[in-house]
Amino acid sequence: MALGAGAAMGLGHAPYDLPFAALLALPLLFHLWQTAPGWRGAAMTGWLAGTGYFGLTLSWIVEPFLIDVARHGFMAPFALVFMATGLALFWALGFGVARRAVPHGRWAAALGLATALALSEALRAFVLTGFPWALPGYAWTGTPVAQAAALVGPHGLTALVLLLCLLPALLRPAPVLLGLGGLAALWGAGAIRLAQAPAIAPDAPAIRLVQPNASQQLKWRGDMVQVFYERQIAFTQAPAEAPLAAVIWSETAVPFLLDDRPDLQADIAAAAGPGTAAILGIRRLEGAENWYNTLAVLDAAGGTLASYDKHHLVPFGEYMPLRDRLRALGLSFLADGLVGSFSTGPGPRLLSVPGLPPFQPLICYEAIFPHQILRGPDRPDWLLQITNDAWFGSWSGPYQHLAQARMRAIEQGLPLARAANTGVSAMIDGHGRITRALPLNVAGFIDAALPPPLPPTPYARLGDAPVLAALLALLLTAALTARRRG
Repeated sequence: MALGAGAAMGLGHAPYDLPFAALLALPLLFHLWQTAPGWRGAAMTGWLAGTGYFGLTLSWIVEPFLIDVARHGFMAPFALVFMATGLALFWALGFGVARRAVPHGRWAAALGLATALALSEALRAFVLTGFPWALPGYAWTGTPVAQAAALVGPHGLTALVLLLCLLPALLRPAPVLLGLGGLAALWGAGAIRLAQAPAIAPDAPAIRLVQPNASQQLKWRGDMVQVFYERQIAFTQAPAEAPLAAVIWSETAVPFLLDDRPDLQADIAAAAGPGTAAILGIRRLEGAENWYNTLAVLDAAGGTLASYDKHHLVPFGEYMPLRDRLRALGLSFLADGLVGSFSTGPGPRLLSVPGLPPFQPLICYEAIFPHQILRGPDRPDWLLQITNDAWFGSWSGPYQHLAQARMRAIEQGLPLARAANTGVSAMIDGHGRITRALPLNVAGFIDAALPPPLPPTPYARLGDAPVLAALLALLLTAALTARRRG
């Protein structure tokens, strides 16, 4: 039952988008948690629920292994089982700690479980390299409830919706009304915030997002490399209704080393035209073996005006953890042969390009880390994500990735432009609303005006620390209340 309830919670995320399923799943999990034998039994309940939750939400993890089925297909089921059961340990921690801290009571128990699970989910953003994919709060991205993230961030939103969906489990009028009324209040407040959104200025910079739709099976094939490159050149050259400030290509959109092909740099700049910045995803080689996943900005002559090297690399995808130790053990085939070997960039940075407001680049899954958006004097006016979501397949992965980009916009009050190889390319305003988009698995481009940035949100100013401290204080309060009454 716990496994099924966890999977039901996963239905809140894209592409299902059924967040109210939590109103059924969480009360059931609360009952199973309270009746489990001791904290170890409660932790096992959490682990089973987490396995169901992540088994559904991360089902896309098999897609990269199916690109070359003959070589890697056998690893697909192991990858899903490893990820689902491994990440479920965070739920086991939350359920176990909550039961140990709040062994008695009902109100206190609901508060304890919601805060403990929210805190354990927050750990996913930081432990090892971090992987805060599909936080429970993200299930509400497509609803006005998500606007609360501008105030309390992703972890505060997760705690709020967990608690409000848990309260009906107490089976009394007051908590049921509080839970449903709280969700209604969040919905209403979010709707009011959305209604107050500023209009896009008539003179806002116009940006073209290019989507070549190069499937991962064909993207690097010798007879297709030039085809996809010329497709992007054609999309870049296509007439625009208004002057373009920038043309943006997706992650690793250029299949050649630009340093070796200055003619291509000039061709791309010429295709963009004078006064239009060409922003590209490229691979860059420094020295003999230091490869970087890079965003490059070309000037009108084709020279590199600015660049950013991806700093948060995908473990086991873009680099092998403990590579040097594996080599020392004689396991070079593991260190070098199974995954990419990209080097790490220096960190988040602000880019300033003539004709554009300053922006922060995000490459691929860097957009899932809310705490890595620049704040304070380095706050950008907009965010730019370039990504190759062909790795995620055509079902849940690309849509979940898009939803998390929308959450970054809501949290920060910043517009976000998103150029994705196979989609979904989109322009997103500072309230997380999609103003223009190109569907998944469609080749083409869209021209979109850049929405204005909003004033810094409370979350943009303060970050995660106040919310995490408040959640910890609430968990301790629930524990003390339960023990005093018990």
